[in-house]
Amino acid sequence: MTIRLRGASLRHGQVQALHSIDLQVGVGERVAIIGPSGAGKSSLLQLLGTAIAPSTGNVELLGVTPWRLSAAALQRLRARIALIHQTPPLPPRQRVVAAVLAGRLGQWSTLRGLLNLLHPTDVAGVREVLTTLGMAEKIFVQCGQLSGGQLQRVGIARALYQRPEILLADEPVSAMDPVLAEHSLKTLNQHAGERGVTLIASLHAVELALAHFARIIGVREGRIVFDRPAGEVSSAMLDALYANEQLLPPALPLPALNLQIPRC
Repeated sequence: MTIRLRGASLRHGQVQALHSIDLQVGVGERVAIIGPSGAGKSSLLQLLGTAIAPSTGNVELLGVTPWRLSAAALQRLRARIALIHQTPPLPPRQRVVAAVLAGRLGQWSTLRGLLNLLHPTDVAGVREVLTTLGMAEKIFVQCGQLSGGQLQRVGIARALYQRPEILLADEPVSAMDPVLAEHSLKTLNQHAGERGVTLIASLHAVELALAHFARIIGVREGRIVFDRPAGEVSSAMLDALYANEQLLPPALPLPALNLQIPRC
């Protein structure tokens, strides 16, 4: 089992973000987490990414309990886990090639990491990953010159280049148009399938979750409301999950878009 949570709770000050979460995710599973804003989706991903420790309960990742490890062992574990941020923390003056190469900093020595900042040593590898996302021509562009959707694709490229065993994605396509969002999620799923990577993505767009992920977890008010195969998620379940929300997401998946990704 890649991920196992037993009674994991998380409190931010006076706010209870997660309530006694029980969850198991196997090797190579691809899971989408959906739910209204403030439901706890990002908090759950932070927990899985070892950014924060649970207030109570237990979290096991790749067979170990992160918070029982030494600092060095925890760093090695984190090198096996990648997190794609909704707004990637990329310095504006950093070039795309350096941003993507940073995906392997946790696996390299300090000297090699510094050398790559001065002179990228794997331009071909970076270009290969960027090509799958339609971003190859941006390889030497500064991140500050990119749009929000392009920055998200650079963040995805960095995570893919890292070659993790667990890939976490927090709203990874929120700034992309529908064509790019479809293409990027297909790329993530293809990469995970080819390498046996466990993929967990938080998504606001229910239609994308249902179209691209076999397993759907609905989260509301810090609790898991349902955990079902995508084909068993009904309109009634989604209505209950998003009850009292002003804008309800589509209850059924939209047809797959058969369009060419623009080279931009």
